[in-house]
Parts: sequence; structure tokens; C-alpha cells
Amino acid sequence: MKWSLIAISLIATLTFVTQASARSERAAARAHASAPSAASPRAPSKTEARPSGDAEARLMAVYRLIGRAETRAALEAAQQLVNDYPDFQLAQLVYGDLLSSRVRPVSRFGDVPDTAERAAPEALSDLREESRQRLRALRERPPPGKIPSNFVALSPRTRHAIAIDTSRSRLYLFENTAEQGLRLVADYYISVGKLGVDKQAEGDQRTPLGVYYITSNLDPRSLKDFYGSGALPINYPNPIDQLRGRSGNGIWLHGTPPGQYARAPQASDGCIVLANTDLNHIIRTVEVRSTPVVIARQLHWASPQTLRAEIKGFEDTLRAWRTAKSSGDVQRVLAFYAPEFRNYKRTLPEWMPALAQEVAATRGREIELKDLSYLHWTDSDDIMVTTFGEVVAGARIGPVKRQYWVRRGTHWKIIFEGVIG
Repeated sequence: MKWSLIAISLIATLTFVTQASARSERAAARAHASAPSAASPRAPSKTEARPSGDAEARLMAVYRLIGRAETRAALEAAQQLVNDYPDFQLAQLVYGDLLSSRVRPVSRFGDVPDTAERAAPEALSDLREESRQRLRALRERPPPGKIPSNFVALSPRTRHAIAIDTSRSRLYLFENTAEQGLRLVADYYISVGKLGVDKQAEGDQRTPLGVYYITSNLDPRSLKDFYGSGALPINYPNPIDQLRGRSGNGIWLHGTPPGQYARAPQASDGCIVLANTDLNHIIRTVEVRSTPVVIARQLHWASPQTLRAEIKGFEDTLRAWRTAKSSGDVQRVLAFYAPEFRNYKRTLPEWMPALAQEVAATRGREIELKDLSYLHWTDSDDIMVTTFGEVVAGARIGPVKRQYWVRRGTHWKIIFEGVIG
């Protein structure tokens, strides 16, 4: 009888949360692509004010206690965890299992009676998958001394970088230090689109894959409660997405609504969703416009030295482009641009007069590429994203540019170039 009451209470809570979340999501989705509506300032909840990663770390401690058969200590830790994080549904389910184990054997995670299982099958399935993803990501840690292979080289001006492994429902936050280069400082559980990844069209409920940048930090006072404690939009569709005909917009890193600590691994309309405590730490840490966000099916890890050695051929090409532009010969420079090139909405023929004017303005003076960053992306194409300040000899400053290069056979060609600052 004791377990039945616990199960019924737990399932009722899960069903309520699932239904409330669905209602909130449908309402929020209608306004998501438009400008955020004004809202009254909302004070952070007790849960939001706690340290990032605290709830997950404590849940993992409960799992370790269970693994050592220290069920009494695990029960006490779980009880304290749900007291401190009453909206953490996964912790509630673990706590329910531990209570149940006192009166009968527990054969699986979320071991509820069949009647309770039938009452909210999707909610229980989501929580079981969330548990598997959290355990997997924390068991299969990034190799020491290695970084995601996308981060070939980052300028010191790029102080942080984000990499997302959607197969593990995990976001990795890096600090770019002068002494050590990229250093992993935190990682968090995340949710992605309901229908997975590789976004192609507006409304397909998928999360995009590729190299993106944080474009702004939305004031939480302007957001609906559904988005939690804030939102960081990214530049989807990026130039590659646009050339491939991908549509949609409004892809954000954002938080969770009141009463829900975390969402299922696949629960959003395409955004990356984090617990509010974790999102708050990211918002306080990263810089708008300069922070890259790589979203991959699965991250591949490599040593920084290996990555630089692998792109020597591309660096030679970039150096040749710089030399050609310094020469003042526009036809020589044009050889580096692909026929499908775009400068925002301008085609290559439409953009040529502006390029000719830039080349003429150098008057044969050498061009320096300052604060150069390389990001590598591979799918059906081999792509390199470069960001740099283009400064002509004798000048103190110059425009900040971003280029997207694609490998065509043995040659690299520019398919996008634009001023970003």
C-alpha cells in the first residue's frame, strides 16, 4: 500500500508536468519567431539560484551509493535532493525507487506498477532515457588533453567556446586560456529537438548541426516563463545552411519553465534546452558574438597539435589568398572564390565591384590577418570557418571578417565572406 500511494503521487506529478509543459510549449512556439513580448521582471526561484551542476552531481552521488549497496545512505541523500530540488523529476523517480526497495525488490529503474506505467508511459520513458544519457556522459568522459576536433585554433580574443554532443545530450563549455589553450571547465545535460537533429526546414522540430555563434543575450524580462531564466540565440541559418536551402529561425540556448528542472533528451522544437542553473552560468560566462557553438551528432576529440598539423594545406591556401589580395590583382584574388559564393544576399558577380574596390584600396600593400581563428566542420562537405581582422600595412585597424571555405577536390574555395565587425 505504501508503494502504491507513492507511485500514484509520482505518476500524477509526472503527468501534470508533461501536460503543463506541452501546453506551455504550444503557446510559446506561436510567439517564438517574433520579437519577445514584454513581461514583468521575475525573481529567480530557489532552484535557479543554486550552483550550476549541483543537482546532477548529487544525483550521481546517489547512484554511486546505490551501486555500493548503501541503500540507507542513498535514500537519505535522495530525500535531501528532492527537498532541495522539488522540480527535478528524475530525482523524484529515483527517490520513489529507493522507497519502494524498502518493501519489495526493485527490478528496474522507475519500477512502478503496471497501472502506474500505463498512466504516463511517455513521461516514464523520457525519464529513463534522461537517466541513461546523464550516466553515459559522466561515465564516458572526454579524453584528457584533447579537445573537439572542430576547434582547430581559436584567437585569444575568443575567450570561450561551446561544443554540443547531441548523441550524449551534453554541452561542453571551454575556456580559452593563454597558458593552456582550450580547457574544459563545465559540462551539462541538454535537450534537443523532438524529432532529433539535422534541421532542414522551419517547423521540423529538429536541432541544426554545424558551426554557429551566439548572436545576443535576450533580457529574461522580455521572455515568457516557458524559456526559463534567459536565452542565447545562435546564427541559424548560417551561410552554409542558407546555401543549402535550409529554412527556419529562432534557434536558442534557453532554460526550462517554472516547475520543471530539466526536459527529456528530445523535447524542444529545435532549441538547446538546459536547466536554469546551468544556463545562468553560461550566460554569466560567455561573450556575445565571439563565442562559437558547435552542434554535432557526436564530437570527435583530438590533441591540439594533431589538429593544427592536419590543416597545413588549408593554411597554405589562406596564406596564398592573403598574398594575392596584397598584390592588388583582382583576377588573381577571384581564383579563390567558388561560383556559388555569397556575400550575404549578393552573388559573386554582384559582389565583384566591392571586391575590386577593396583590392584597389590596398595599393599593393601587405595585408595582415590578426586574431585569426579556424573552426572545422565535416559532413557531406569539408568546411573551414575563419574569423580575422583584415589590416592593411600602415593602418591600425581594419574590418573583422568571417569566411566559409569548402574543399573542392584538392582545392579550397571561399563560398561566403562578410564583415561582422
